[in-house]
Amino acid sequence: MSDRLFTPTNKVDEVKNRNGTMSVEPQVMTVGGGKTLDPNRYATKKTVAQGMLDIALLTANASQLKYVLRIGEKHEFYSLMLGLIITSLVLQLTVGVLSVSLSMLRDCRLHLPNYRISATVINNLNVILVYIITVLNVIITGFGILPSDMTTVTF
Repeated sequence: MSDRLFTPTNKVDEVKNRNGTMSVEPQVMTVGGGKTLDPNRYATKKTVAQGMLDIALLTANASQLKYVLRIGEKHEFYSLMLGLIITSLVLQLTVGVLSVSLSMLRDCRLHLPNYRISATVINNLNVILVYIITVLNVIITGFGILPSDMTTVTF
């Protein structure tokens, strides 16, 4: 077994496309004792997992909003929770729209320098918004969903 977890099996392969231009094939990496790691497959799985986590967070926030609205003013931090949850939901929708626009930029116009700058700005804004969403949801969790004077709630 190798000392290194990932070792390249070959250098970057240049392949001629049908139109005669040269393209670069991604490196295939070996993991441990010989399993191969395809970077494209890894990226696809990572994107799918991230999308599922985003949907889970969106669903959790919608459920929290429903609960806070159902409890109403009885909740000790009603206004704060309402504001934080709505802000989180709006930012999540914004990140979704930015992600779709970034994907469209990458697909058709990323080879142009002006679009590359736009894609970088959109990507950085996305990262900042995701960080803010994370902080908001930590605060939401910190204040709790159940009001302190109600230990059981019946619906």
